[in-house]
Amino acid sequence: MDNDKNNEQTINASNYTADSIKTLSSLEHIRLRPGMYIGRLGDGSHPDDGIYILLKEVIDNSIDEFIMGVGRRIDIRMDEAEVSVRDYGRGIPLEKLVECVSVVNTGGKFNDEVFQFSIGMNGVGTKAVNALSTAFNVCSFRDGKFRKALFSRGVFESDEKGKTDEPNGTMVTFTPDIEQFVDYSFRQEFIEKRLWMYAYLNSGLSLYLNGKRFYSKQGLFDLIQVEAGEDRRYEIISFKDKSLEFAFCHTDNYSENYYSFVNGQHTTDGGTHLSAFKEGVLKAINEFSGKTYQASDVRDGIVASIAIKLKDPIFESQTKNKLGNTDIRAWIVNTVKEGVERYLHMQPAEAELLMAKVTQNEALRKQVQAVKKQSKEHARKSSLKIPKLKDCKFHLGDRDPRGEQSMIFLTEGDSAAGSLVSCRDVFTQAVFSLRGKPLNTFGLSKDKIYKNEEFFFITQTLDIDDDVENLRYNKIVIATDADVDGLHIRNLLITFFLSFYEQLVLSGHLYVLETPLFRVRNKQETYYCYSESERDAAIAKLKGRGVEITRFKGLGEISPKEFGQFIGSDIRLSKVTVDHMRDVPQMLRFYMGDNTPERRDYIMTNLEIMDEA
Repeated sequence: MDNDKNNEQTINASNYTADSIKTLSSLEHIRLRPGMYIGRLGDGSHPDDGIYILLKEVIDNSIDEFIMGVGRRIDIRMDEAEVSVRDYGRGIPLEKLVECVSVVNTGGKFNDEVFQFSIGMNGVGTKAVNALSTAFNVCSFRDGKFRKALFSRGVFESDEKGKTDEPNGTMVTFTPDIEQFVDYSFRQEFIEKRLWMYAYLNSGLSLYLNGKRFYSKQGLFDLIQVEAGEDRRYEIISFKDKSLEFAFCHTDNYSENYYSFVNGQHTTDGGTHLSAFKEGVLKAINEFSGKTYQASDVRDGIVASIAIKLKDPIFESQTKNKLGNTDIRAWIVNTVKEGVERYLHMQPAEAELLMAKVTQNEALRKQVQAVKKQSKEHARKSSLKIPKLKDCKFHLGDRDPRGEQSMIFLTEGDSAAGSLVSCRDVFTQAVFSLRGKPLNTFGLSKDKIYKNEEFFFITQTLDIDDDVENLRYNKIVIATDADVDGLHIRNLLITFFLSFYEQLVLSGHLYVLETPLFRVRNKQETYYCYSESERDAAIAKLKGRGVEITRFKGLGEISPKEFGQFIGSDIRLSKVTVDHMRDVPQMLRFYMGDNTPERRDYIMTNLEIMDEA
């Protein structure tokens, strides 16, 4: 046996020679490993899919021109698969046009005199768009001259030069590669939401999408006005200087909601700038009132946004969702504190309304603390009744990068939980088993939630009791059956998170697990299908001979051996999204409130469609 092993090692070593070593060009590497550059690929059904990142990378370059004070308009045209972005900035220097869009680590953003603030500092963005497009054309207009270059999948094809009457600027036209983005299509609502964010972050800039204008005069003030709607308790407090802008107000909601940005990048998981903003607001209110309120007294019900500009932003992950710069804390805390305190002294009527909300929050906190104490004592006494949690080894915030992959499944019943536990990745996947249908939390106060054992243990498990930034898992995955009861449980859980921890949903941490509805197989092949159309396609592939079709009615019907592949590398997750937080109360009232005729008719219609599946 030892000789056999030695021979095997010799054979393997002999196959590994200098010829095995390959060097890829930058663009070849982008095409081979696109996820390293743009995250997920996808088909356009999610706002984080790659085709929207391609568009973002091109628009970001145009935004950088506006930030530098050149070009107050950006025109975006979409014609099915083809997208064009035209700005009226300085235009790429003609002699470097080809290199700027095809050679990684080439660009003007490495020069502080040319670009003081930008999102991408690695010179990759537009090159990734080029490499991942079947057709990529760039044209620069500068001082009466132009140069146009044509590429296909990152490979240079031709260019032309000449004179022009066009105003200065750059136009990029691209078509995402169908080899990379299979069966993709752009969704208008995702693009429009992104363009509104650009408008809020760059007051005075006009963006046009096929002629429709996106414009904000007051920046983050307008963002908070849209998101808070008519529920705000007082007029929006706002501040803006060259490097920092913020706006906030309070509503009657329990959750706290933040929109934070760095150089135009939406940092959905916050970071040091958001933490410093929160600290600055707390210090301002305590200084103004002469009291020592706790953080939750000030934050409950707040809707706020902060945007900063940094020359050298340091992000904690490839997706740039969280800022890591530590040296900016003091600057932001002091600026926010001074700005808020000045406003409160100048606007005594508004200050009185704000302090009334803070005082109300303080009274509620003390009430909840008493309930929490009782709940914890009850938990110790009834530890045998605690829903079973099978934790994972790594969590969000750990130094180990696997913490970014962590997720927890909230599932119904022991049967489904058993399947998940037996086939999960113990390093990154945890399972929390619900005991039955959770409480409908719509319209309930926070102290009632802490009296509910099920939700008390969920908040303890997720570690979101004091601050949602302490979240232990990157993804909270609702895993329920695809039947009426399962959908009801799903809605009850979503209602809980939207009512009390809305920021988790807005930050993209809440998901629904998609599981196959059908298994189609014969003796040679097996297909798992997530819809009727996939089922019909599988039947056609097997040509109908000896085909066995199984309809899964619950997670517990899927064997652990089968289930493993549905929560592995091919896992299908649907992110729970909300367009505007102002829509949440009305939406929850419709779905989870009193059983009005409209609601009953709507649900019955949709349940009939579901039964047909």
